[in-house]
Amino acid sequence: MNIKSQKDFFAGLFYTVAGAAFAIGATNYNIGIGARMGPGYFPLLLGILLAVIGAFVMFKALTVETQDGEKIGKWAWKPLFFIIAGNLLFGLLLGGLPSVGVPAMGLIVAIFGTTLVVSLAGDTFKLKEVLILATILSIGSYCAFVLLLKLQFPVWPTFITG
Repeated sequence: MNIKSQKDFFAGLFYTVAGAAFAIGATNYNIGIGARMGPGYFPLLLGILLAVIGAFVMFKALTVETQDGEKIGKWAWKPLFFIIAGNLLFGLLLGGLPSVGVPAMGLIVAIFGTTLVVSLAGDTFKLKEVLILATILSIGSYCAFVLLLKLQFPVWPTFITG
């Protein structure tokens, strides 16, 4: 079997494995039926859908000829580092780390911090645009999660709200 596009093949393989893992993980919850869905129904369907899409992409990579075989390039370490660091920072700022004395900074500070760190992953960094984006994301998240969904978690730093 000859792989005609390495990029597509390995992307499809990743989708298939991730989808299968989510589908298998969803079976630990009550699935239910279409009319009365359980908590595992939606993740199961999304996992299956992702696995099917991945299988289709892998099939295409094995059958459709490309000019240079679309070789996989080098790892993009800078974006990988900053995106993972941004996710870790979000969790740290949102909930704090009481075991080492880091207080919870809340949703707004977490979004601003994450947006600033993740924006460093790109080739250009424009502080004004990043701050505008962070403001829009903060307002949207506050409206969606706190006002509409009524979720209870810190919005502002604990030293401000008490």
